[in-house]
Amino acid sequence: VLPESSLKVTGIDLLKSQNTREHHTDGYNIESLVVRRGQPFQVQVSLSRELKAADKLALRFSIGENPMKNRGSLLSLKPEREDFNGWKISVVKRNGKECLLTVTSSPNAPVGKYNLHVKTGTNIFKPENGVIYLLFNPWCEDDTVYMANEAQKKEYVLNDTGIIYVGSAYNIYDRPWNFGQFEEFVLDACMYLLDKSKLSLSQRRDPANVARAMSALVNSNDDNGVVMGSWSGKYIGGTSPMDWIGSVTILQKYYKTKKPVRYGQCWVFAGVLNTVMRCLGVPSRCVSTFDSAHDTEENLRVDIYLNDKGEKLNISFDSVWNFHVWNDVWMKRKDLPDGFDGWQAIDSTPQEQSQGRFQCGPCPVKAVREGDVYLPYDSKFVYAEVNADRVYWLVRKVNGKDKYFKLGTETQDIGKNISTKAVGENRREDITREYKYPEGSKEERKSMERACSFLRPSGLMPRSGYASTMQTLGGNIQPLVPKEPVTKTGLHLKISNTEPLHPGNPLELAITVKVSTPGNWTIDLTGSCQLQYYTGKVQANLGTIKETINLEGPSETQVPLKVAPDAYMKTLSSVEDEVLIIVTAIAEVKETNDKLTKETSMRFEYPPITVQMPETAVLYNDFTCAFIFKNKLNVILENCKLLVEGLGIFKMTTFDMGDIMPGKIMKSEIICTPTRLGQKKIIAKLISNQIKGISTEKAITITE
Repeated sequence: VLPESSLKVTGIDLLKSQNTREHHTDGYNIESLVVRRGQPFQVQVSLSRELKAADKLALRFSIGENPMKNRGSLLSLKPEREDFNGWKISVVKRNGKECLLTVTSSPNAPVGKYNLHVKTGTNIFKPENGVIYLLFNPWCEDDTVYMANEAQKKEYVLNDTGIIYVGSAYNIYDRPWNFGQFEEFVLDACMYLLDKSKLSLSQRRDPANVARAMSALVNSNDDNGVVMGSWSGKYIGGTSPMDWIGSVTILQKYYKTKKPVRYGQCWVFAGVLNTVMRCLGVPSRCVSTFDSAHDTEENLRVDIYLNDKGEKLNISFDSVWNFHVWNDVWMKRKDLPDGFDGWQAIDSTPQEQSQGRFQCGPCPVKAVREGDVYLPYDSKFVYAEVNADRVYWLVRKVNGKDKYFKLGTETQDIGKNISTKAVGENRREDITREYKYPEGSKEERKSMERACSFLRPSGLMPRSGYASTMQTLGGNIQPLVPKEPVTKTGLHLKISNTEPLHPGNPLELAITVKVSTPGNWTIDLTGSCQLQYYTGKVQANLGTIKETINLEGPSETQVPLKVAPDAYMKTLSSVEDEVLIIVTAIAEVKETNDKLTKETSMRFEYPPITVQMPETAVLYNDFTCAFIFKNKLNVILENCKLLVEGLGIFKMTTFDMGDIMPGKIMKSEIICTPTRLGQKKIIAKLISNQIKGISTEKAITITE
């Protein structure tokens, strides 16, 4: 009998369309096969002759620079034998020279980019494109990122568009954002970041390590990561943070140049990190907190300094951001005691260093709620962001020296309206209850006490850049009490706008002073109006009022505060960021010495952009999309640009509009060719010298 000719592989088919459909990876715009771990995929091998029992056939998967069996970076899989790393392959069917195999990776396999070779005896076959991307798998029960709810997976893993909530607690608005995790080069950019992270292979098994590494790499601090942060107000040599409408351009540019992209602020970092985590297969959502504390000392206190006119001073180390955006990622925490699985906060905005790098999280959201702030990672910082107290100090010159007088403490002000986009619909979902118990509840008090036992308690001393050289206030310096007593007069302040806040019009504001205790009360009221960045940094002082009011309790009165357009329009058009209007009021009751401070930030209101297009369109058939904007303001909008992007429809496009006069209507059209099925969104944003924040989105369904 002639010896068998040696077995050779003549071809291999990775059955991309079937495998990617089953693995929910058919969206990725990439040549290679993308699959999720812990779930079988099929491979068709063509051989030089029929496979015999004695033949040796092995699929070899390798990862990294220098793959070796003993390091787990080279897996050699033989049919019907479970490999030591939890991978296995089996023969599904043989048909002459064709052999159909199924490969199941371990649900705990390192994520990344694998190369597939086939070994038969001493022959090794290297396919043309044998690269396989292996991702986390929220559909697999044994994966640490497993998520049971189908609608949630559709939102938190597969949705490539979304909404980031910004503004202020007084008026929250939505900023549409294209995550675009399936776009060209985005997955490659994520793989590049994984390699750059220097995580070991075994660290790549655990989503907690990967999430922490990505929170460090999405900012450019320490490691030449993706986005360079800047809050300077001038963005020469880069793109202003307000001008991005999605992550795609940023990640594509980064992958091409391997250099940080300029510039980002918190929503940009959160948008990009959300893209990266969804792209790698970890369920992820953008989370916005309003009145978020940036507490540098972990003493659960943020000091705010006011002058005699009630104007905020920029002298504090701490700050309260009107809003701050971070991310929650979903996973089991194998490294922690039971009870801390589920959502974990991660934050790539460079605020404070953690273990020597600008990274933050994953911190279990449940640990924040329960006050277990000793748990890794960075739970003290996240806890303070949503739970600190705001302490107001009045700075007065006494004999030429600054003296500090405590005006009051706001205990329920920080960490309000914690928001994310709802699953499957375009509305804001309030998730404050996941982060904290109701203010004043028994559970909240217990959680606060627990947290305080791990944080250093602080005496109430002012702490500004100058405080150390000053004499501190005498009087009641006491550790923080959970709640301050109510004033004797039942004094209450409310700040509102009486007319819409349109740029170019006077700002018509009002402070309502209310007393609920019977009696005749004399109240000194100081009010100020300022423009500030969302980070709490004051940009301009617009005006102040000082009045003495007599009130017969119980009653209330409204004191107007009016700012002329000339007082603020220059500032508005000279900065490249969106600024907020902030009103601060101080009331002092003469008879009882009661003091109260109240602060409210508001956003300018803008005319809308209208998008006109059909509700449905057919794949690869052109349709026209028109963007219409009418300048209903009393000011010229200078240097207008319209930015538009539609994932699966058209690439990011910019229209230069020049100046738009008051009352003028502008219209731009774009011819669209849809390349993907399903519901797609078009995002449009208008920016000008005067206005930074007008954006809108519209959905269209693409059918076959």
